[in-house]
Amino acid sequence: MENIIVLGELITKHSALITQLALISVLISFLYAIGVVIAVVRMRPDHFVQKATSVKNWQGQHPLLHALFKVLKNFAGLSIIVLGLAMLLLPGQGFLTILIGLTLLDFPGKQRLEIWFVRRSSILNAINRIRKKARRAPLILPNS
Repeated sequence: MENIIVLGELITKHSALITQLALISVLISFLYAIGVVIAVVRMRPDHFVQKATSVKNWQGQHPLLHALFKVLKNFAGLSIIVLGLAMLLLPGQGFLTILIGLTLLDFPGKQRLEIWFVRRSSILNAINRIRKKARRAPLILPNS
C-alpha cells in the first residue's frame, strides 16, 4: 500500500515528464508504423525466397568498410533491443522495438525465424493487404 502512495506522489510530482514520455511514445509508435509500411511496400516479392544479396551489394567495396558496416548494424540492433527491453517497463512499444532490433542483427537462423513469423496468417494477410493497396505483388514464401 505504501508503494502505491509513493508511486502516486511521483506521478503527481513529475506529471510534465510523464506527459512528455507518453507523447514521445505515441510519436515513436507512429514513426514505427510508417517505417513498417514503407519497408513492406519496398520489399521485393521474392525477398524470402532469394538468398541474401548483401554480398553482391558490397562487391568492389573495401572489406574493412563492409566489416565496419556489419559491426555498426549489429551494434544498432543490440542497442534497439536494449531500448525495447526498457520499454517493456517504461512507456513505449517494447515488443515492436525488440523485433526491429532483431531484424538488424546477423545471427544463424535469422531468415528461418523471419519466415516463421511472416507465415502467421494474420501477419501475411496484413502485409499483402498493404502491398495490394500500394499496387505491389504479394509476398512469395518458400514451400517448406
